[in-house]
Amino acid sequence: MIYSVDATIEVAVQPTEVTDRVVDVVRNLFPDATVEKRPAPSDAADGRDPGEIVATTHSLEHLSELFDQQAILDTARSAMLDGLDSETGTVEFRLKKQAAFEGVVNFAVGSPDELGDVRVAVTVDEPDPETYIRYLAPPTEEGVPIEDDR
Repeated sequence: MIYSVDATIEVAVQPTEVTDRVVDVVRNLFPDATVEKRPAPSDAADGRDPGEIVATTHSLEHLSELFDQQAILDTARSAMLDGLDSETGTVEFRLKKQAAFEGVVNFAVGSPDELGDVRVAVTVDEPDPETYIRYLAPPTEEGVPIEDDR
C-alpha cells in the first residue's frame, strides 16, 4: 500500500535554548524532515534566539520504528486516535521535547512543558487516517503486533 501523508513538526526555541539543539530534537524523531529555522526578529550572535523550528516530512517510518522499539505501539495508536479530526483527515499530537532530544518518544498530555513541546500535525490523504495510524502503531497482543503490515 502506498501512503500519502504530509506532516508538519513545530518546535518553539526558547531564549535559553541553542537553536541547533532544537533542530536535533526534530532530527532525532524525523530524520528525513526538511527543517526550517524561523528566528525571532532580533538575531543574537550566540545562537540563543527565541524563534521556531518548522519541519515537514512525508514519512513517519522512523517514528513508527521508535514506537516498536520502545514497546509503545498501543499508547502511540491511542494518542494519535485521540488527536484525529476525521473531517479533515488530520492527526495532531504533542511529544515531549527533552525526551525527543534523547531520541525517545514520549507523548505530552496536559499543559505544555516549560520549554514547550514538539507539535506534530499529520494530514493523511491516502488511505484513511485510521488505517494509517494502525500502520504506524499496529494493535498488539502481549506486546507483539497482531497484524504488522509494515
